[in-house]
Amino acid sequence: MMRAGESSFGQGVAVFLSLWLMVSASTACSWFAEKGKPGWVDGRGSEYPPDQYLTGVGQADLRSNAEDQAYAAVARIFKAEVAAQAKDRESYLIVENRGVSNAERRLTIDNVTKVSTDKVLENVRIADVWYDSDSRSYYALGVMNRGQAEAVLLEKMSALDRAIDADVAESRQSTDKLAKVRALRRACRNLVLREAYNRDLRVIRPSGNGTPSSYQVNELSDELEQFLATNLLIAVQMSGDHAEPVGRALAEGLIREGLHVTTKTEGEEVGAPELIVRGTVRLFPIEVRDPNFKYVRWCSDFEIVEPETGRVLGTVAQGGKEGHLTEREATAKTLRVIQQELSSDVAKAIVAHVLGEGTLPETVTRPAGCPREESGVRR
Repeated sequence: MMRAGESSFGQGVAVFLSLWLMVSASTACSWFAEKGKPGWVDGRGSEYPPDQYLTGVGQADLRSNAEDQAYAAVARIFKAEVAAQAKDRESYLIVENRGVSNAERRLTIDNVTKVSTDKVLENVRIADVWYDSDSRSYYALGVMNRGQAEAVLLEKMSALDRAIDADVAESRQSTDKLAKVRALRRACRNLVLREAYNRDLRVIRPSGNGTPSSYQVNELSDELEQFLATNLLIAVQMSGDHAEPVGRALAEGLIREGLHVTTKTEGEEVGAPELIVRGTVRLFPIEVRDPNFKYVRWCSDFEIVEPETGRVLGTVAQGGKEGHLTEREATAKTLRVIQQELSSDVAKAIVAHVLGEGTLPETVTRPAGCPREESGVRR
């Protein structure tokens, strides 16, 4: 028979156990609820309202891949705007009237777009990850705070605006033609990047409004094109083997890159050139232990000269060798290679130097195997 004290103690223990079980059950329910499917997986979450955040959801078998997919989902929000804005940027720094390479220009424009968007995506963070045990998949939520991203973009755009203003002012005040061209070119490039940032700003702002620049890409590009066509005549002077077709190939390459070029320097009035690209090319057979092929080596030297002062602004050297069944065929193949390389690689290097986007050495670096005594270019 249970005594009164024991009865009270037993009842107390029973009540405690009952309370403990109730609390444990409540905690367990809460824990399982927290591990349930978040609303953001289906786009229903309220923790990151769309007027304050841009969000993207990624799904994959691995957590790291799901997070990468979340970043990519946010990136697609920006890239969806590329097609709408690309046309305005397509004429960026392009002289259209002489058959530019559209594929190459498009690559340049897309690269500017990628650079700007990558900078914006630095503001994305992974806010949550959920694992679905049924499908064995991870879900990741990428979020970008609109206000913070906007502040970063506005700071970058302000810096670009200051640089553009300074370069435009320099280009319009300078009496040095080369300095004028280079300043205007910098302004154009910075304006293209600024336009890319402004496009991203329109995506970030709920209103969809950007902050326009004081300048237009097409206007500055037209100003640069007009100046190049009327004030910066380039003369190409070639000597050596096959000078006429080689010089023509180089001139065509320079024209495609946007320069105003003449190869006629004698017997025709074309105006005094501001710059002269003077070069020499040599071809010569070489002995190679190959019973089936004959080989011809070629070398070329070019220098960019300021005719008023005689100053050499930069030099380019290129060379190589080609083989074929006969020496005649090897020579013909070599000539084709020379024309191709001069109209592309050499022309681009010269134009980049003229426009201030690259630097060429002031003395020739001789290609391997090119006889020093054969060149007509000064040292």
